[in-house]
Amino acid sequence: MSTPRLGAFSHVAIGVANLDTALNFWQQNFGLQVRIDRQGPDAALGTLWDLDPQAITRQALVAMPTGPGLWATAGAMHLVEFRNPLPPVRQGAKAWDLLPKNLDIYTNDMPARYAELKAAGHQFRTGWTEMPAGQQMFREVQMPGHDEINVVLIEITGPGYDTTMSAKGYAGIGPLVTIVPDADAETSFYRDVLCMATTIEMQLTGPGIERTAGLPPGAGLELRVFGDPDEPLGRIEIIEYQQLKGENLYPRAKPPATGILHMNYRVKDLAPIRTRLRAAQMRITEHGALNTLYGSGPILSCYSPAGFRIEIQGET
Repeated sequence: MSTPRLGAFSHVAIGVANLDTALNFWQQNFGLQVRIDRQGPDAALGTLWDLDPQAITRQALVAMPTGPGLWATAGAMHLVEFRNPLPPVRQGAKAWDLLPKNLDIYTNDMPARYAELKAAGHQFRTGWTEMPAGQQMFREVQMPGHDEINVVLIEITGPGYDTTMSAKGYAGIGPLVTIVPDADAETSFYRDVLCMATTIEMQLTGPGIERTAGLPPGAGLELRVFGDPDEPLGRIEIIEYQQLKGENLYPRAKPPATGILHMNYRVKDLAPIRTRLRAAQMRITEHGALNTLYGSGPILSCYSPAGFRIEIQGET
């Protein structure tokens, strides 16, 4: 019998200062759509996040439409507007500080998409860069989003990355990128405890990555990606920078902060994952059965070794 494993995350939670601004960014530029929204305080989120329900004013689940009434099952965004939001998680952060850093959005024609966004007035760190990686060829460029989120547009040619694109030529979140102090410890957690598959593992050095990521000369990085090999959306990417020591900013990633907060997985049965977390002596919190905007069922939460929060929701 195969071991139950986590695959693609359902959504990433993002705190926002203004929901209308965030929705406009994702809808107008990338063609993502609101699947469901809700006005007013939320007792379930208050319980889940140890937060006064009145602190939550509005929320929306933004996802990739795949057809009439159909939605991608991975790589969505849960945008939550707070009454009195805290500063963005990435405010003042260096490129190599330890935190949830990027949302990588797949596109299908980097030169065309880059030109369109430039014409619409968007700014970029640099022009887009092309880098080979095994059987794949990567094109990517970084741009600022709302609430100081770093958005990376990425085009990958090669096997394993076919996914539905919006009318504007984009998909949902591919990898969510986190910067970590110890890639081996993080790998052990995702691979051995959560039983995720490793989809990419590489080291990047040289002027190309220095220019793209905003690194000083001579710095490089080790990169690993985990998720469902058959689903390009909803993966978690860890990066450990070499020759650079970043400040630990994971404690900032807590509601009602704005920016990237955590990710959520949906599973049929929490028991196998709970057992593995306890065997690995990972601290878990049981939140009980909750009726949230994105579904109902029992939820537990834990943290990766670096300090990134993960919520896992079972079926009722």
